[in-house]
Amino acid sequence: MAGAGGRGWAVLSALAGRRLAPARTRGRLELRDIHVALDPKRPPILAGIDLVVEPGQFVVVVGPSGCGKTTLLSIAAGMDSPTRGEALLDGERVAAGPKLAMVFQEHGLFPWLTAAENIEFGPKMAGVPREERRARVEAALRSVRLSAAGGRPVHELSCGMRQRVAIARALVRAPAVLRMDEPFASLDAQTRTHMHGQLQDLWMESRKSILFVTHSVGEAVRLADRIVVLSAHPGRVRREIRVDLPHPREFDSAEVGAIVKLVRAEIEDEVNRVHADDAR
Repeated sequence: MAGAGGRGWAVLSALAGRRLAPARTRGRLELRDIHVALDPKRPPILAGIDLVVEPGQFVVVVGPSGCGKTTLLSIAAGMDSPTRGEALLDGERVAAGPKLAMVFQEHGLFPWLTAAENIEFGPKMAGVPREERRARVEAALRSVRLSAAGGRPVHELSCGMRQRVAIARALVRAPAVLRMDEPFASLDAQTRTHMHGQLQDLWMESRKSILFVTHSVGEAVRLADRIVVLSAHPGRVRREIRVDLPHPREFDSAEVGAIVKLVRAEIEDEVNRVHADDAR
């Protein structure tokens, strides 16, 4: 994905840079003592989570079902508020707004619009001048290798292409941090593997901070600088695992396999603990 995608990202960054600090100084996401309790008679969903994503890092959160991964990501995006604690982006409290960049499992595109019109929608609502937003859309399409598909209606695109449009829609806002909630979970195995490579290349070109949630341990190890394993009932940071392997990574490599085994053991141990507690 090197080459045209890199030029697309450079153009997008330059256009957005008129209003933003240099990228290397942006993108520090800090979650401080995050606590979420919906019912005082039940264990909290999250309890005392401290997590920092440094500028340019790719951090992936994994854990058993129901451990609060998506809740944590929603707080990191300013879409939900914690019962206690705070989420900070570059030292300021996170709040949902026009620069919010979130990619979900379901692409959420408007089916009656073209790919380019979907990407343009956010900047248009934010009041970005027409010429600038069109240039940013073209750059975003280049960054995900979809320049030739901009004029096509969404319903004509494959599932993988639609998800790439969703990523471009997030990138066009030039976010300091990209939040991704299982963005490839609904794709078939072959398309998902292809999207892993696309995202790895895009991240290496942009060095954008990414906070990514997934149930797939293999996906986590292939993509992450750091893997954060959450416990369940309540969700706490059980362990952080640093992945010091060069990108791009091949899923079938022995080095990736060893870390996959380590992360799976952590999750399995946590699941066994929960089952034992429930049996008491």
